[in-house]
Amino acid sequence: MARSAGEAPAILVLNAGSSSLKFALYRLHDARRWHVRTRGQVEGLGTAPRLIARDGDGSLLADERLEPRVSGILDALDALAGLLAAKLDGERLLGVGHRVVHGGTRFAGPTVVTPEVLAQLRALEPLAPLHQPHNLDAIEAALARMPGIPQVACFDTSFHRDLPPVAKLVPLPEELRRQGLQRYGFHGLSYEYIAGALAGVAPQIAAGRVIIAHLGSGASLCAMRGGRSVDSTLGFTALDGLCMGTRPGSLDPGIVLYLFQGLGMPAAAVEDLLYRRSGLLGISGVSSDMRELLGSDAPAARLAVDYFVYRVTREIGALTAVLGGLDGLVFTAGIGENSAVIRERVCHASAWLGLALDREANAQGGPRITRAESPVPAWVIPTDEERVIARHTARLLGLTEAA
Repeated sequence: MARSAGEAPAILVLNAGSSSLKFALYRLHDARRWHVRTRGQVEGLGTAPRLIARDGDGSLLADERLEPRVSGILDALDALAGLLAAKLDGERLLGVGHRVVHGGTRFAGPTVVTPEVLAQLRALEPLAPLHQPHNLDAIEAALARMPGIPQVACFDTSFHRDLPPVAKLVPLPEELRRQGLQRYGFHGLSYEYIAGALAGVAPQIAAGRVIIAHLGSGASLCAMRGGRSVDSTLGFTALDGLCMGTRPGSLDPGIVLYLFQGLGMPAAAVEDLLYRRSGLLGISGVSSDMRELLGSDAPAARLAVDYFVYRVTREIGALTAVLGGLDGLVFTAGIGENSAVIRERVCHASAWLGLALDREANAQGGPRITRAESPVPAWVIPTDEERVIARHTARLLGLTEAA
């Protein structure tokens, strides 16, 4: 794409949630590498909106309360306008990349958004009601405020697109499977980043059998062989697998039938229960935040933590069987990167696999948290989904490849 002399190309990345809009602005430096100029978020949309932004080196640029009227994604984007204009001095915005949780069967890789694409992605909202509507609202807001700037959708499902057929299978009749009922897997942008980072951080396991534990408010595990996904704990929707902040993870489908048939709950109430009132929050009755649960003396809070660790270690064992052994374990995302307690408990429960924890290294956050003689090493690697989105956006728009 053409640009004026002296203008460096820039890419904006947006990651929209129900009450926040995360952003990162990247600039192509020396025609070789994409460097983050600023990143942050507008949080507390609809309640107590606040703009927080940092420079590429981590220095605080802004931390300010916003007017209560800043309640939606379009408002949040408007609140960012001044900051982005200042950081775009001498640069030209050539594209906006967006995280979109569900790409369904149609979208296997990054896609420039058209009205037809947007309509097809809206049809997938029932499969990811916590995320998809907000992801797409951000695209519509960017289209309205930045006409003529290409908008690129990058999908959490794409990293798992080459799962073995048996791992994709949902055991239902073929006529239903032909309508898109299959296991997709999610958190793919995070897993893609970690797969690429392993070569530099832990080259000895990068080409081997690795389980990545993306543990946050949304949580899942991915089994990788040679840097490619071969299975994941998440399936058709983001409700499967591990216990999460407000989602139950794996659940006997007979329970859902009972909610409908035995208790007479309407569909909207069941959806609200499964997506917003279960998981750590449902078990504890205290909080969906692991930090609060770890600091609580309430027996139900301890039970929620115990169940979270139990499910993680159980699924690590299952994915190890899928891989035929384990060469390394990686922790990432909010809990995985920041909770030494959870990492320690998971590693101790998985010691039978050959994990020998180094408690001091774990307390310091790694990157390697197992002893030198540990047959299976464990690592902590911070994820960076926004950088993956920037890379995909640049390549799709024909810009110099990001490093």
